[in-house]
Parts: sequence; C-alpha cells; structure tokens
Amino acid sequence: MSDELIEAIEAPRLETNSILGHDEETKILMEAWDGGRLSHAWLISGPKGIGKSTLAWRFVRRVLAPEATELPHQGIETNRDHPDIRQIIAGSHPDCRLIRRSYTKKSPYRFRTEISVEDIREAGIFLHHTAGQSAWRCIIIDAADEMNTNAQNALLKMLEEPPVRTLILLIAHAPSRLLPTIRSRCQDLNLRALTNPQIAEVLARKNTSLNESDLQIISDISDGSPGRALELAQSGGLELYHELMGLVELLPRIDAERLHAASEKFAGASGESSYRTFLEILKWWLLRHIREGATSRGQEALEPWLKAWEKIDELASRGDSVNLDRKQVVLNTFFELSAAARG
Repeated sequence: MSDELIEAIEAPRLETNSILGHDEETKILMEAWDGGRLSHAWLISGPKGIGKSTLAWRFVRRVLAPEATELPHQGIETNRDHPDIRQIIAGSHPDCRLIRRSYTKKSPYRFRTEISVEDIREAGIFLHHTAGQSAWRCIIIDAADEMNTNAQNALLKMLEEPPVRTLILLIAHAPSRLLPTIRSRCQDLNLRALTNPQIAEVLARKNTSLNESDLQIISDISDGSPGRALELAQSGGLELYHELMGLVELLPRIDAERLHAASEKFAGASGESSYRTFLEILKWWLLRHIREGATSRGQEALEPWLKAWEKIDELASRGDSVNLDRKQVVLNTFFELSAAARG
C-alpha cells in the first residue's frame, strides 16, 4: 500500500470539517443512538470517496465521547478539542480499533492485498477486553469488501455473539462481495453520491482555486464522489481533461504528434498515476458520448461506439495484466476511437 493510500485511509479520522451531505443517513444513526436502539453492526455502503468513512468516524466520536457535545441531542458533531476526541483523531483511543489490510511479515514490508483472518481475530480479542475509558468499544473495518473468505467467516462469529455495548461499522464499496449472512446481521446504510453543488463546496473548503467552469468539470467527472474530486483537482486532472478534449474533438482524425507527446507523460513510475487518471477521464467521456448518442442517434449509429468501449476496456485490463507499454495502450485506444468515429 502506498503512502498516498495510507493517507487516504487515515484522512476521514483526521478530518476536522463537519460532514457535508448524507443528512438522512446521519439522522438514522443519531435517532438509533438517542433512542437507545443502536444496532451492534452497521453496513455503510456506497461508491468510493463519497464520505462513508468520514460518517463512520464522526459517529464513533459521538459514541465514545458523548460528553463532547454541549447538548445531549446536539447531533453527530463533537468538540474536537475534547481529550477523548483528540485521542480518536490521533488513533490512540483504547476503545477504538481500525481494521484494514495489515503488513506482510516478510521483507519488503508491504500491505497485504486483502484483510486476513488474523486481522479479524485480533479484533475479536479486543472486543472481549473490558472497555478502557468509554462505555462502548468500537471497530471500523475499512474496507469490509477487502476481507477474504476466512476473515468474513471469523467476522460472522463476532456478529452472531457480540459483547454488550459493541459497535462494529463495516465500510463497503461493493457490499455484494460480502457473505449474505454478514449483510443480514447488519443494519444497512446506503450512502448516495453528492450533488455537484456539494462537490463544489467540498473543493472550496479545501481552498482549491478553481473557477466555476473548472468546478463543473471536476464535479461531473467525479460522479458525486468528493474524494475523487479532490484527487482530480490536486493531481492534474483538469490538465489531462483538456488534453483529452483537444484530442477527441479531432476524431476521426488523429493528431499523431500531439497524441505521442501526451502519451510520453505516462512513462515510468512517475507517470502511472497520470496514466490511470487519463484512462478514467477517457472512459467517463466515452460513456457520456454513448449516453448522449442513445437519445439522438439510432442503435446502428451507436454500435461502433459500444464496440469501442468493450475493446478499450479489454485493452486497459490486458495492459495491466501483462504489463503492456502504457504509451501503446493509449495509442491503440485512440485507434479504436477513430474507427468508431468513422462508423
């Protein structure tokens, strides 16, 4: 796992701004808490980057430090200067655990590709200890759909016989990957994508100096995910978008010199992030082009574009699996787009 990914996982715990959006889901959690009807396990699902982890950490703060609010029914937000809240933010609260992919024990030390059964068993041991300073013990599993089968089975035993005053929050981008028996033992909380104005507010909070037009572009590409919007705004997504638009507007003609120059940026380790962002934006543009065509052109006219989508998706997947040259992947992608534009 890269330093960037570690930072992305820890960011929701460190976040100091209040939650934006998800008012209805927040209300459901708080009504269960205030009414003394809190389920021991919640499955918080939805697309990546829309605030699932942020909501989970906000609720954990509220549960572990209920006195950190001025009024009993003030809402989910707490005073971040309260000592217990500072501990949660620092990751040192004795009654709170984050379960994520762990390190391998062999050099080079890397994060595993999945959450293992050992990770879940350690969480089970934690739950059977007496709470250190709070009335509750809380576990966040981020992301739960990264658990392997053995880990899921171990979690299932915890969900079947949870200790009293236990709260387990499962963050899932793809909840269908979880065992049906796990899903059935959790309260479901499905978060929806944010609106474009909400995405714009998130970007404004982070002091991204974007004009109205750029905000609209970033909001559209991020598809309601503030996390993805921030990544695009801070990692050259706009520049790649404009580069792509300059190339596709010439279709079916290909500006070979410009395309080769653009592709050179994706070489080496430093170019991987830009390469993946470029392909993501390209697929977003192609999908939008197909959807718009569905309302203005017949099926026959759409057929070449649908075939191009399949071939480009296959090409990108094959490029990853056999480590194809990224420049060649991009060049072949535009050959497919050119063929589709010629019809």
